[in-house]
Amino acid sequence: MSTVIEQAVEARLVASAPRTDAVSATLSYDRRDPFAVRMAFPAEATLEGVEVVWEFSRDLLLAGLGAPAGTGDVRVRPFGRDRAVLEFHAPEGVAMVEARAADLHHFLTRTRHVVPLGFEHLFLDLDHELAELLRDAR
Repeated sequence: MSTVIEQAVEARLVASAPRTDAVSATLSYDRRDPFAVRMAFPAEATLEGVEVVWEFSRDLLLAGLGAPAGTGDVRVRPFGRDRAVLEFHAPEGVAMVEARAADLHHFLTRTRHVVPLGFEHLFLDLDHELAELLRDAR
């Protein structure tokens, strides 16, 4: 079984103007980092012209599909009956994207097959993480 899951999702950039631009984003999950998911946006969708990857908790994504969740740089909330809005807060401003809730649920279901909810701690390699932290301390 693969330890990494990737899934393309169509995200719509929400602007103050009445139109929204669709971009292809990629959700990814790696059981070596069992608490986190990543959402990557291609260079053409970013102000800097380079790929941007946001990392946030899998639990935040799951909670945000049912009710507004998050108080930090990433926030998720349901939008209508079949969509969700993800807000990404950075010093440059706030980016809001909406995605189909079904796509996000499908992604989360796939992650649960790799690491069941509540069992993330069993997939942590604490010795490796500690060695990485201490590597630069010498």
